[in-house]
Amino acid sequence: MLFQEAYGHSMFNSAEQFEAGYRVQVATLPEFPQIGEPSQFLVKVTKGFEYEDVDRFTMGIRVFFNGQQVDAIPPTSIEGNHWDFDYVWRQQGNHIVKIDLYDMSENGVITYTFNMGTQSPFGMIFFGAIIVGALVFTGVMIYIYMPKIFKKSKL
Repeated sequence: MLFQEAYGHSMFNSAEQFEAGYRVQVATLPEFPQIGEPSQFLVKVTKGFEYEDVDRFTMGIRVFFNGQQVDAIPPTSIEGNHWDFDYVWRQQGNHIVKIDLYDMSENGVITYTFNMGTQSPFGMIFFGAIIVGALVFTGVMIYIYMPKIFKKSKL
């Protein structure tokens, strides 16, 4: 087999951190969650610099907004190295997510800190503006170059 591993693009709302011999990766699906709508929170835990899958882990999550804790997911025992769960974001903007990994080191708890953002209403306007700009550019290019192509073909 030519390819043994494949990697997609890293999502905008994703990050990873290596602490105390463990790497925790987080992401949201969709990449920019909408306020009040269910999204997926994706977490993966690996061990060492070889990124070996762990068999199980216990993890709790705390979500902060403007310096105040707005949500908490109590410590949950997960079989395997991957945890996907539904989550509803309540506020628009940047959130600090603290992930506590339990019973994996001598210290007891390893805390990982990540920035996670949610979609603002202006985000959709921004994406729409980019799409409209690309369509206008394409239209202008067609308007400029198509007559020249047709004139050459008539000769």
